[in-house]
Amino acid sequence: MTTIALIANPRSGKGRGAAAADAAAAALSAAGANVRVHIGASAADTRRLTGAALAADPDAIVVVGGDGTLSEILSELAGTEVPVALVPAGTGNDFARALGLPRRDPAGAALLALRGARRRIDVGEIVADGRITPFLTVAALGFDAKVSDRTNLLRWPRGAARYYLAILVEVVRLRPTRFRLACDGESAREASGTLVAVGNTVSYGGGMPICPEASPDDGLLDVVHVAPLGRVRLLRLFPLLLRGHHLGRREVAHRRVGEITVSAPDLVVYADGERVAEKECTIRVRPASLTVMVPSGGTA
Repeated sequence: MTTIALIANPRSGKGRGAAAADAAAAALSAAGANVRVHIGASAADTRRLTGAALAADPDAIVVVGGDGTLSEILSELAGTEVPVALVPAGTGNDFARALGLPRRDPAGAALLALRGARRRIDVGEIVADGRITPFLTVAALGFDAKVSDRTNLLRWPRGAARYYLAILVEVVRLRPTRFRLACDGESAREASGTLVAVGNTVSYGGGMPICPEASPDDGLLDVVHVAPLGRVRLLRLFPLLLRGHHLGRREVAHRRVGEITVSAPDLVVYADGERVAEKECTIRVRPASLTVMVPSGGTA
């Protein structure tokens, strides 16, 4: 009998995590799996439960929650050989979107633990203040990080609309950031701009494809740097950003790196929807360090 450890965050997606966990556990049990359910009451508790679940040597781990839930336990999961199936139950679910996972079918997502294909993917790491924070999707620095700050303050509307409202609020408050960048051992250079995004996958904010050419298994991170823009020019760029057609614009620079160090006096850094650093950080890739179960045909 296949043994599955199910790690659940019932608070994810404004409470949707609890219902998704029930549906996932029921589907796995009906398919004949031995399901061991672990429900964390906090991030630290979830990490502890994940460590205990791994020590019991399961055949796979099913994580129920959003991008942030999976990121919270990446330090436990990365580097192991135990495959992970994600049941998306967050607000943005950008990691699930990147891998083509079912986003509205908890049972179907959970059953990938038994019937899916294995895909080895990269993990990003943010090094700041002596801490290493792993992430899976996009690290946002500058305007986009301030948008994330604003999104967390807003209580209305729900879903992606709240993110877009936060964008409009921050456009009104727009100021360029005096970035200093150093990529792959190069000398640091001044590169003032509107934003810097460092992507392991394509999108953040519930589907905005800021790094449209990013791949989670190429061993590199995609860096997108948008030059200083006024409000009108930034608003004109948004339709291209929403469609992922912005890389060809002269005000947008794009490159792939293994590591980048970024600093700025007012730097705020978000990754997988969580605030993780300020002032200065180094962002690097850890290639092929996580095995994720994806729909058949989704291997690479």
